[in-house]
Amino acid sequence: MKPYVITLSRQFASMGRAIAQSMSAELGINFYDRDIVEETAKRLGLSVSYVSKVEETGASFFTNLRYPLGIGLISTQKETFEIQSNIIRDLAQRESCIIVGRCADSVLRDYPRCLNIYVYAPYEKRLANCIREYGMEASAAKRAIAEVDRAREIYRLQFSGDVHSVLDHRHVMIDSSRFGVEKSAKILSGIAREVFGD
Repeated sequence: MKPYVITLSRQFASMGRAIAQSMSAELGINFYDRDIVEETAKRLGLSVSYVSKVEETGASFFTNLRYPLGIGLISTQKETFEIQSNIIRDLAQRESCIIVGRCADSVLRDYPRCLNIYVYAPYEKRLANCIREYGMEASAAKRAIAEVDRAREIYRLQFSGDVHSVLDHRHVMIDSSRFGVEKSAKILSGIAREVFGD
């Protein structure tokens, strides 16, 4: 059977990564998240933590740390995104898989066998997940939600020029707090099976 790809974007602490893992087991396909960062770091000759920081905090971090005079910022940050995009396209051609984040829905916008999912949850539920699942203090959790959501939004707008709203390039949106991780994964896996005929 021809490979298909599921992209999964998510709000911070909506349990999207856990849902992707559960879908991976349910569908018997690999899921990729940190692996893409690791491969990008390898190709750039940088540390994984460094590439992660570039993703999380965007241009201001990169400018201050690598280019204090602002020289070469755009080309280097763009190179990171382009390498990740190439990795995502390679995965899409090679195997059926789930790709978490990294604007994969936009990168694969013209790929016909793609299902783009967005996982979200109400703020209070995400705050509770931060405290219960990640062991964060409430004040740190509130800060993290605000910062990560904003960083992801900026990253998406910066590298997906045709994106104007949360709906663009997304086929299915699900409130993970309504169904929980396992049930959300089963619902989404069922949709994937219907779409791809597996």
